[in-house]
Amino acid sequence: MKKALISKQKEALIGTLKVRFGKNTQRHEGLKWGDVQTKLEADAGKLWSLNEMERTGGEPDVVGYNKKTSEFIFYDCSAESPKGRRNVCYDGEALEARKQHKPENSAVGMASAMGIELLTEEQYRELQTLGSFDAKTSSWIITPVEIRKLGGAIFADLRYGTVFVYHNGAQSYYGSRGFRGSLRV
Repeated sequence: MKKALISKQKEALIGTLKVRFGKNTQRHEGLKWGDVQTKLEADAGKLWSLNEMERTGGEPDVVGYNKKTSEFIFYDCSAESPKGRRNVCYDGEALEARKQHKPENSAVGMASAMGIELLTEEQYRELQTLGSFDAKTSSWIITPVEIRKLGGAIFADLRYGTVFVYHNGAQSYYGSRGFRGSLRV
């Protein structure tokens, strides 16, 4: 599969991202849209990944800039866990181990296919400083190896104004649990 957008898709996505950037300046104080757009237009693969984030309901937006690597950082900023990424278990191992009622995909597998990464716990907590996310849903986050080796995986949400991190079997999946991703451009 070719991971590039046609001209019309590229223009539409950049337009959507520009509007979102302008409406949510508290997420990226001090950053200029022109600088972001220049980076986006220079990397067709990253644009394709952002389009996948958008297509699956993630509403990606710039949340920071890494001066060392000269990269803009995008997170999924949809109010709830992206609709197009719910009903997934944690990873491929969990998907294979599930014998009945298998979900169509796993969070780690989908993220990899999209060219993005699941948020870490630290990134998830950082996202929550920019607004209220996952007040009705939850999102898988990167699970420490030690927990995953024991068959578990972790997810997070926002309840009572507080970020909670929980555990579940990696094979589990729910209609209200998806995953949020990050992308560096």
